[in-house]
Amino acid sequence: MKVNEQLIGHLSHLSRLQFDEQAGQEMVHDLNRILGFVEKLEEVNTEGVEPLIYMTDETNILRDDAVVQTITQDEALKNAPRKDSDYFRVPRFIDQD
Repeated sequence: MKVNEQLIGHLSHLSRLQFDEQAGQEMVHDLNRILGFVEKLEEVNTEGVEPLIYMTDETNILRDDAVVQTITQDEALKNAPRKDSDYFRVPRFIDQD
């Protein structure tokens, strides 16, 4: 598959991008180089090679999720500019019209 100005024009329309003539020519050149690289990779014999899912054989050792209360409600409200018993008070932002 060769990339040409017509294909770049179609792709730029679909992606809502705008290229001037020089940038369009650079895109044609760059995409042709990328496709050439992919074609070169297709020449490699991969028979018997397992697909690579992870870069290493190591697995993540994750800690169990545990609910821990690090701050109390009173501590959270202590520095609030406006509060009402157990809640933060904020300005109204929804119109009721």
